[in-house]
Amino acid sequence: MNILFEEDGAFKAGTVLADNTTSLQVETSTGKRVKVKAANVLLRFAAPAPGELLARAEAEAAGLEAEFLWEACPDAEFGFEDLAREYFGRTPQPFEAAALLLGLHGAPIYFHRKGRGRFRKAPPEILKAALAGLEKKRQQALAIERMAGELQAGTLPAEFPPLLKALLYKPDRNRPETKALELACAETGLAAASLLARCGAIPSSHDFHLGRFLFEFFPEGTGFGDYEAPRMPEELPLAEVRAFSVDDAATTEIDDAFSVTPLEDGGWRIGVHIAAPGLGIRPDSALGAIARRRLSTVYMPGNKITMLPEDVVERFTLSAGRDCPALSLYLDVAADYAVRGMESRIERVPVAANLRHHDIEPLFNETTLAEGGPEFAFKRELTLLWEFASVLEAGRGKPSANPQNLEFSFHVDWREPEGRVDIVPRRRGSPLDKLVAELMIAANAAWGKLLAEAQVAAIYRVQAAGKVRMTTAALSHEGLGVDCYAWSSSPLRRYVDLLNQWQLLAHLSGEAPPFTARAEALLSAMRDFELTYAAYAEFQRGMERYWCLRWLQQEGGEAQPARVVRESLLRLERLPLFLRCPSLPACAPRSRVSVAISAIDLLAADAQCRYLATLAEADGAEAIEDADIPE
Repeated sequence: MNILFEEDGAFKAGTVLADNTTSLQVETSTGKRVKVKAANVLLRFAAPAPGELLARAEAEAAGLEAEFLWEACPDAEFGFEDLAREYFGRTPQPFEAAALLLGLHGAPIYFHRKGRGRFRKAPPEILKAALAGLEKKRQQALAIERMAGELQAGTLPAEFPPLLKALLYKPDRNRPETKALELACAETGLAAASLLARCGAIPSSHDFHLGRFLFEFFPEGTGFGDYEAPRMPEELPLAEVRAFSVDDAATTEIDDAFSVTPLEDGGWRIGVHIAAPGLGIRPDSALGAIARRRLSTVYMPGNKITMLPEDVVERFTLSAGRDCPALSLYLDVAADYAVRGMESRIERVPVAANLRHHDIEPLFNETTLAEGGPEFAFKRELTLLWEFASVLEAGRGKPSANPQNLEFSFHVDWREPEGRVDIVPRRRGSPLDKLVAELMIAANAAWGKLLAEAQVAAIYRVQAAGKVRMTTAALSHEGLGVDCYAWSSSPLRRYVDLLNQWQLLAHLSGEAPPFTARAEALLSAMRDFELTYAAYAEFQRGMERYWCLRWLQQEGGEAQPARVVRESLLRLERLPLFLRCPSLPACAPRSRVSVAISAIDLLAADAQCRYLATLAEADGAEAIEDADIPE
């Protein structure tokens, strides 16, 4: 005796070796012996052989029409053998009954299973909807095949332009356009961006990278929407100082300026003056909401997206020739640069000059300080501030910057269609760097301590065990060597600084601060700022990498000197660009090598790197800080 049975959703046939009523021992057509429950047996037959039955049943089932069977079957539930007798008009042969079973089973749209070997025809309205869905899928499959073919041929399908950003940056895999793009990528071996660029959908590699960032962080665009002009503070006292700022040429958000005033009994009063947008912008205003939403200015080579609208920045930036609202910290300094006292004031500060690095550094540097150098405006004040900064740095026991390390300035000339980039290296820790950094550290530490002692909530930046984080607790910053450190010196550019300034202004004015220590608005701002600020910094590094590759294309020449970082990772000497070099032999970190750069892919922001020669063994060259090394 042979049987047809169901196992794991498949139909199988075999010869019965033993029938134990509730179960059977069966040898299948493949020679495998299995135990089959009696309830799983669908058909018992003497002939043909099990293997032949299935072969003939499959051949017979291929000729069955599901639509005709649906018309012929009863509305009530039925068994496949009953329908087989009706269909063939006689007692069916075993392979014919099996064929009908396969036909019913293979048309789930037409026939709903109700048990083993039992079915019920789909109601007309359900069948109609199912057939419409099936047709829709068929048409979609044809559309996917057509679109994929167009992409492979270098033509952008008509459906793609409205969806380009989503296809590039956040593809929905349920959409047929995404499926077509994936199919075309698989066929061509190209990445999605490269394939779309070949079809003319990405005219600018720079805009491709910028677009990814804007898609995620500025989905509604970089405009500011509607807002009321900030209220300019009135009747602020005018400071009796001549303040000056020190910034690079591209800085428009001038947050800080300095002043030096001789004291009658000797020594000086050193002023650190911070722009005070907090006097005109309230946390609950439209501008406050804009700053809360953006959290920071976004920087990138050749461009930036400001936290506040340009006209608002212009009102509060410390521009020369104006009396600017400011929050000032005054340090009374003795002739030996010991700090004898300090005071914070809300006032108007006359700004006499905006000094720029490219103008001042040739006149004010390590060499000119040692040799005297030429005279220029504010030389005396800068020299005194540098000497004071050196004392502050020694008192902290931590250098403000490692002078062995390089930083790079990117300048993009947009007068050329794709932009021309100039990348200029400079040593960290110049006299200008030191005096600005030390005075900012002094102000942020002093105001952090002031808020902590007054028990006014603030957001602090702390470092412990090498990890830097934001917190509402006034804890120490080990890397800077200060007891507490509250970012307060860049309120035009960072929301945390603006929030801390609101708290400072309220405290100095004798008013209730806008935020309490456990206020959700403060805690959520701190969390969001930390994540967003890190994301903005990552974007900036990515765009700097892009422009480094553009520089390599622009300047030509394959061979480049590089320093070994670790294993196969290198950093080019002329650029802040890290590349993997699989062919690099075993070299000690900081060894100098020459490598060939080729196959620059601006969309992938990568290039191939091939080892050429070792130029020098490891020496005392700059150590690359861990924070600069990509993961």
